[in-house]
Amino acid sequence: MTTGNQSTVYIVDDDAPVRKGLCRLVGSAGYRAKSFSCAREFLESPAAAGPACLVLDICMPGMDGLELQETINSLESRSMPIIFMTGHGNVPASVKAMKAGAIDFLSKPFNDHEILSAISAAIQKDEKTREKRARTSDIKERTDTLTPREKEVMRWVAAGMLNKQVAGKLGIAEKTVKVHRGRVMRKMKVQSFAELVRIAQEADIKYLVDGTVACLPGPRQSRKK
Repeated sequence: MTTGNQSTVYIVDDDAPVRKGLCRLVGSAGYRAKSFSCAREFLESPAAAGPACLVLDICMPGMDGLELQETINSLESRSMPIIFMTGHGNVPASVKAMKAGAIDFLSKPFNDHEILSAISAAIQKDEKTREKRARTSDIKERTDTLTPREKEVMRWVAAGMLNKQVAGKLGIAEKTVKVHRGRVMRKMKVQSFAELVRIAQEADIKYLVDGTVACLPGPRQSRKK
């Protein structure tokens, strides 16, 4: 688990005393705090390199909190869990924010425990999201090293077919299937069939469904050798 001092808490609020108080609280909890007086300043700042979350006031001049949330959701590089703050008890706004993915919605004034608990949950969520994103990227890089034929072999093998059955489907020799299978295992960096199936699932390789075979994402490849 990533420790607090490796994580960043962004604070966007047009109220200077609120920003100052939150920065002091967040810092005392071991997080890096970065505050901004408006949405534009936040968007112009560098994206977080590690786990992060955003503590965001919903009512601000210019771009308000909900508009900033919408912008963040459209930018993968700026995507992070959001904790909303409001001093107006705006129920419709809170519902809209939660439906758009906000992790929490706190009414001012809130106590230190409430905000720190929400921040801890948000940072943990972002850690898991970043780990999943990194894993997906790594698997895609491995899959991209496969030839079209190796991708076909991987798909059929991961679907549970024996080498002989794969050879029949592709119209090639069984020993050729074995060679391709060995290359697939090596390129995908797996040591067992179970690992290959699991990584094929993560790579979104399609299996037999109602007798129909779906190819890997992307253009359909010819099955001719």
